[in-house]
Amino acid sequence: QVQVQESGGALVQAGESLTLTCTVSGLNSGDYAVGWFRQASGKERETVSVITWSGSSTYYHHSVKDRFTISKDKNKNTVSLRMDNVKPEDTAIYYCAAKRGPGYSTNPLVYDNWGQGTQVTVSS
Repeated sequence: QVQVQESGGALVQAGESLTLTCTVSGLNSGDYAVGWFRQASGKERETVSVITWSGSSTYYHHSVKDRFTISKDKNKNTVSLRMDNVKPEDTAIYYCAAKRGPGYSTNPLVYDNWGQGTQVTVSS
């Protein structure tokens, strides 16, 4: 069974950088996608960035493109989200999740292995 665990959330100032790490276990044979999602207070969960585990496809929400970078380390079984030039509107609980199957999806509902989340707060 696939399990994920987020780490790295913190309180940072606008313009600073932060890296979130998702440690994944249970990725056996087959295709998977691992994504980062966020949910701000009073808002719906949105897909921030996704990467395919066996390939190199990536997705970024338009609001984080050119600021965030997703990467994977198969040796360490981690998926990281490098967040540069963070903004107050990036404040949210960030979740990592995985789905089995080829390609990636931007629909959080198709991801069925979720972590408990890590808080990112950006002060202005």
